[in-house]
Amino acid sequence: MLKVSNLHAGYGGSEVLHSLSLQVGDGEAVVVLAPNGHGKTTLLRAISGIIHPTAGRVEFDGQVVSGKRASEIVAAGIIHIPQGDLPFPEMTVMENLLMGAYRPEAWAERKQRLEQVVELFPVLGERTNQLARSLSGGERRMLALGRGLMAKAKILMIDEPSLGLAPFLIENVYQAIREINKNGMAVLLADENADHVEGLADRVYLLESGTVVKEGNVADMLRDEALLAAYLG
Repeated sequence: MLKVSNLHAGYGGSEVLHSLSLQVGDGEAVVVLAPNGHGKTTLLRAISGIIHPTAGRVEFDGQVVSGKRASEIVAAGIIHIPQGDLPFPEMTVMENLLMGAYRPEAWAERKQRLEQVVELFPVLGERTNQLARSLSGGERRMLALGRGLMAKAKILMIDEPSLGLAPFLIENVYQAIREINKNGMAVLLADENADHVEGLADRVYLLESGTVVKEGNVADMLRDEALLAAYLG
């Protein structure tokens, strides 16, 4: 489904990603782990078209998407849920969700998708007329995930879902992501926290300074305590 090959990307002439390669298959959940500042967010931005790679390529469903506009990449089915969620604060929960379905193909199915989102996140159904700025941190995270699902996604790329949340809320959010994946949605998740990837990830990539230093299944990665301590503290 998603194939990243020898990707180089950065900002203002400063390279952050160095020949980075990874893959996400149909329906897979893949987690990218790294400390802050080692390229996780840059990777998702380069895939989604927010920034353009300086070398390498991104393929999705057999088509090269690197270098395309972000709107074209969304149309292909790659949906990026950014760090910090970024809801429209002065819009209601319902308005935010409908913004996720702005493309004609998604808009035509908005009612069915709203039902799916509310089934997954009942609290959003209770808050439809509430302004997004008044939501709690956990509710905003759910709203961001729901808005992504409204977009007729084929893969959700989720940046730091545990950021700033209390431990019990983190588990709730990760459980929702597990449910999304179990329903057939491919997931590429970036986080610095390895505590919640068990039971979610099919594979894990460990990044250091913008390059992959280890790839493997979750069980092997979590058993290597020295590796996790060295790279994730």
